[in-house]
Amino acid sequence: MSSTIKQHVFNDPIYGFIRIQDPLILSLIESPYFQRLRRISQLGLSSLVYPGAQHTRFHHALGCLHLMQKAIFVLRSKGADISEKEEQGLLVAILLHDIGHGPFSHAMEHSIIHGVSHEHLSLKFMDLLNVSFNGALDLGIQIFKGESQRMFFNQLVASQLDMDRLDYLKRDSFYTGVSEGNINSERLISMLSVVDDILVVEEKGLYSVEKFLMARRFMYWQVYLHKTGMVAEHILIKIFERAKHLVKSGTDLYASEALRYFLKRDFSDNEVSEETMRYFSLLDDIDIYAALKEWCAHSDMILSGLSAMIIERKLLKIKVQETPIEKDFYEKKVIETQKHLDISKEHVTFFVFKGLMTNAAYLLNKHPIYLSKKGGVKIDIASRLEPTFLNALSKRMEKHYICFPKKGN
Repeated sequence: MSSTIKQHVFNDPIYGFIRIQDPLILSLIESPYFQRLRRISQLGLSSLVYPGAQHTRFHHALGCLHLMQKAIFVLRSKGADISEKEEQGLLVAILLHDIGHGPFSHAMEHSIIHGVSHEHLSLKFMDLLNVSFNGALDLGIQIFKGESQRMFFNQLVASQLDMDRLDYLKRDSFYTGVSEGNINSERLISMLSVVDDILVVEEKGLYSVEKFLMARRFMYWQVYLHKTGMVAEHILIKIFERAKHLVKSGTDLYASEALRYFLKRDFSDNEVSEETMRYFSLLDDIDIYAALKEWCAHSDMILSGLSAMIIERKLLKIKVQETPIEKDFYEKKVIETQKHLDISKEHVTFFVFKGLMTNAAYLLNKHPIYLSKKGGVKIDIASRLEPTFLNALSKRMEKHYICFPKKGN
C-alpha cells in the first residue's frame, strides 16, 4: 500500500502554486501567531501612495518559504549536502523571520513598542512556538540567529542576497505597480551554488545580480522611502506618541484591550515578558485603524487632527532636499503653525518636524555577495562591478526632510 503525504497548496499571484508537505511547517502556518500575519500589512501606509499595496506579511512569508524550497533544490542538485533536518530548519527560519512584525510594521517599532525590534519579537515568538512543538524549532532558531556553523544556511536567511529580499522586491513591485523592482528571482536562485561553505552566484549570473541591486536601490527611493509614505508613517508615530501621553495622564481613550496594554507601558528588549507577547499576538492593523477612526472625534485637538490626516488622507506637506533644512525655514514654519493652529510651542512639534532619510543599496564591508569562477574560486562581486556603478550602489544617500501643515488645512 502506498501512503499519501499530506500536502497543502497555496495559489500565489507571484509564483503560482506553492506546495508545502512538511507537517511541522504546515502546523506552524496554522498556528494563531502566524495567522496573525494575514492582518499585518507588508508595506504599512504605502497604500496611501500605491493603492494596490494591500498585501500582507502572510503573503511575503509564504513567498520566502517557496523561494527557500527552490534554493534548497538547486543547491542539492549542485552537490550541496543538506539533510532533511537541515532543510526543515531552513524552512522554519525563513517562514518565521517576520513573525514579530507589529501593525504597520516599522512605524510601530518607533511608537507603541518603542525600544523593541521586530527581530527580537520574532525570536520571542519562535521560542514560544518551540515549547509547543517540543524543541522541533531548535535548528531553525539557530539559523535565524545567524549562529549555524554552516555559513550558507545563515546567508540564505539573512544576507545581501537572501530569500527575504528576493521575495519582497518582486512582491512589492507587483503590488505597487512599480515595475522597475521586478527582479528575476527564479534565475538568481538557479545561479546559486556553495563554495567553501559560502553562498555564491555563478559568474554568468553577474548581470542578474546587478539588476537585483539596481532594483533594490530604485525600490527604496521610489517605494520604501517615498516622501508621501514617509510623512504618513511619521504622522502615525506622532499619533501614538500623543496617545501614550494622554493615557498616562489619565485621559480616557478608545482602544482595544491589546492596544491599551501597550499605550500604558514602555519596553526594552530585556523586558518583554510572556504577558507582553500574549498581548502583542492580539495586536494587528485592525486595532490601529479602529482606534484612529474613533480618535478623529476626540476632544484633544492634536490627537484628533493627526488621526484625521491618516483616515482622510489629508497629510502634512513634506519638503525633501539633499542639504540640511535651514534653521530659518524651520523656525518660520513653527511660528506659522503655532499661529494657524493656536497651539503652544511645546505642541507644535507634533505638526512641524524634520529628519533624515538614508539608504545604501549595497554594503561593501558587510556580508559581501560572492561570485564563483570556474574551478571553484570565489571572488567578491565588488571586484567585477564597474567603479562608477559600484559607487552609486554603495554610497550612503542622504535626504533631509521637513514636514508641516499645508496652507488652508
